[in-house]
Parts: sequence; C-alpha cells; structure tokens
Amino acid sequence: MRNVWTIAQREYKHYFISPIAYIVALMIFLTVGILFVLNFSQAAYQSMFYGSPPPDTRIIVGPMTFLFLLASPALTMRLLADEQRMGTLELLLTAPVQDWELVVGKWLGAFLFLLSVIALTLIFPILLNRFVNPGIDQGMMIAGYLGVILVAATFLSIGTAISSFFSNQFAAFFATLVVYVMLWWMIGWPAQVLPIGGDVFRYLDMSAHFYDTLTNGIVALADIVYYLSLTALGLFLGTVAVEMRRWQ
Repeated sequence: MRNVWTIAQREYKHYFISPIAYIVALMIFLTVGILFVLNFSQAAYQSMFYGSPPPDTRIIVGPMTFLFLLASPALTMRLLADEQRMGTLELLLTAPVQDWELVVGKWLGAFLFLLSVIALTLIFPILLNRFVNPGIDQGMMIAGYLGVILVAATFLSIGTAISSFFSNQFAAFFATLVVYVMLWWMIGWPAQVLPIGGDVFRYLDMSAHFYDTLTNGIVALADIVYYLSLTALGLFLGTVAVEMRRWQ
C-alpha cells in the first residue's frame, strides 16, 4: 500500500500544477454556483407564491454529477496514456511496483483531487440551510453527497482503465466520454422498450442508481454495491491492460 499512496500523492500534487485541473475546478464551481442561484431563486419564488416545497440539495448534487460526467475524462485522459506516450510507463513497470498498485495509485490521486473539489462545494448546502426554514434535510444531503462520491469514484476508475488502452490523451478523452454517455444515458433506453430483459438494462443504468434513490435521500445497498463493483471492474481492466503492456 505504500507504493499506492506514493503514486497517489504524486498524481494529486500534479493536478495543482496542471492548467486542466484548474479549468475543471473553475468550470464546476462556476456552473454549480450559477445554477444554484437560478434554481434557488425559482424555487423560492414558487414556494412563496404557489406554496411549492422549499428547494433541497437536489439543485446542487444533480448539476454537479452531470458536470463530473464531462470533467472526469479530462482528469483521467493523461493518467496512463501520457506515461505510454512519453515512454515512462516502461520505466515504471521495471520499478518494484506491481501493476495493480500503479493503476490504483493513479486512480486514487485523481479521486483525491475530485474529493477536494466536492468538499469545497459543501458551501452551497451550508448556504441553502441558512436560507431554508427550518433547514434542509440532512439525510438527503448526506445521501446525495454519498452518491456524488460514488459516481466520481466510478467515473474515474472507468477513465483510468480507458487511459491504459491508449497512448494518445485526446483519444482516451473521447473514448471515455463515449463510455460515460452510454452508461449514463443510452443503456437505460432498452429498458423502456424491451418487454423481456428490461430489468437487466435498468440495473445497468448508471443514472437510475443515482437519481431514483440517492438524490432522494434513500441509501440502498444495491446502489452502493453497483457503484463499488463498477469501480472495481474499471481498476481490474486497467490492471489487465498494464499487465498486457508489460509482456509486449
């Protein structure tokens, strides 16, 4: 585990000298902030004049998760693809580091960076709690942020795996984005039209595990197992890809 932590620290520090990381963080904060103000104003107006329920943390975690779908490929595209492009992957493979330690360390560094971004966004539910009487649903907030963390971990593991198959960062970026779109939107469509087997596609629908339960304050074991399994699968595929590179 020492090797994993060393690699993770190196990757985490690298994000703070990378302009892409700052662009991603600024995009997330700025977009979530603007949407927070707009959604809060609209919800407050409807609550005042039409008796609608006050706004909750869904106006925060929903847009933030969507932004992670767009931002995660930019954070993972260089993790292993850049090592292959520069030829440093071979040097890493000759070091006393196991394949899984390299992949997990790379993923953990990106995950810690995104966790830092998520932690800073807690300012929005804190502000919301001050303006909503008698306050926001704390259980819904915890469940929503748990969902955001699980989705972030899954996105980054998939991105890390795809990065291990490419030596070009931009190819890794677009391939990762395509996979995200399929898992988040397209895979759920067959569940709506197929009379048989629809439950399988519904279970594989990544967004359903987030929007149907976690954003509504419901923490189901099936959703946690789904995201953790997908995260483990991504790390496993990345490890297999690196191992294949070792024997080429």
